[in-house]
Amino acid sequence: MALLQVLPCVLLPAVERTMEGGSFNIFITVQKFYYPFLCVMGIPANLLTFYTICFRKCGMSDTAIIYLSCLAIVDTFYLVWVSLIDLTLTFWLLRPFWHANPWCGILGFLQYGSLYSSSWIVVVFTIERYLVLSSTAAKQHFSQTRVTKLTCVAIVLVSHLVSVPMGWINQATPFNYTVEGENVTMPRCRYRNETYTTVLVWIATFFSGGIPIILVIIFNYLIGYHLSRASKLFTKEERRTMSGRSTRGMLRRTMLLLGTVSVAFVVLSLPRFVTYIILRTRYNDKDFDRNNYSIPINLASDLANMLQNLNSTTNFLLYCMVSRRFRQELLQMLTCKAKARELGSLLAHTTMKVFSVADHKAPLARDPVTVVLKNLKHTQ
Repeated sequence: MALLQVLPCVLLPAVERTMEGGSFNIFITVQKFYYPFLCVMGIPANLLTFYTICFRKCGMSDTAIIYLSCLAIVDTFYLVWVSLIDLTLTFWLLRPFWHANPWCGILGFLQYGSLYSSSWIVVVFTIERYLVLSSTAAKQHFSQTRVTKLTCVAIVLVSHLVSVPMGWINQATPFNYTVEGENVTMPRCRYRNETYTTVLVWIATFFSGGIPIILVIIFNYLIGYHLSRASKLFTKEERRTMSGRSTRGMLRRTMLLLGTVSVAFVVLSLPRFVTYIILRTRYNDKDFDRNNYSIPINLASDLANMLQNLNSTTNFLLYCMVSRRFRQELLQMLTCKAKARELGSLLAHTTMKVFSVADHKAPLARDPVTVVLKNLKHTQ
């Protein structure tokens, strides 16, 4: 349990759980099916989102296409490292290989790398939209797709670079189980109860949750304030004259998508950040039983982690709700209508070119025309 050991959910096999009451057992059962459901639905949805945004005409700007497609990819990796491996397969497998060295540390590095990448892509996309709206020079600079691609690559690389120390916050330790009446000792990826690991986790919590949430809220407020102020300075006719209809529509769609993604990010990430702060302050005791669901903070913390993982699967649904062009392209792609229409258009266009060339060449062969230039004058 690399990431979720310290964020702070711990989902272990049923033999390791100590529960009181049937309602807690129901909650464990819900989680056993919740995380596999997120993987089954979320991973294909993110990949489909990536293809639709990149290779279909969804009415988005070039920079928005790059940011949102990159977000779909890193969210997919987050679902693989956290929801699939750490929360689904660990729940159903008794001897997962990633609970042994060196995979215990590698998994923690990959989980935090994808978490940082997902959070900061939303932050940088929000800041970039604000700069484009408020500065003409920034608009010319950030409207270049090359700059956007380099920015996304830098975010992913830096996110994984700063995640390298997180590979040492967990260690594989032997753990005793009781399976079918027999005592079994197996390695388990457990959190190191050391000072430096606590410091690393605090830093990671703020850089993956606290600071991104604050920045997204601030810059979305500034974007809304800027748009509201701009709408009061000019009439509708002046705004229509200053910017073309297609440009305004693309800007409106991009801002709507950004606002929706930002709100979902804040709403689904904030509970995990708050519950973790409470656990690391009020309940920061090595003897505290994190698996005891009779303590309300344990239940609230696991619910918050369920929302955090949901954040990586909701973008597909958000695009479907707020973007009409995205829905149209997705429906056409799934029903293969667009492909049939494009093929028919290509055949018709090719046929017309053949007949056009034939009709055009025939008169030239029968009655060639000669043009003679006379009375040429030289002018200064």
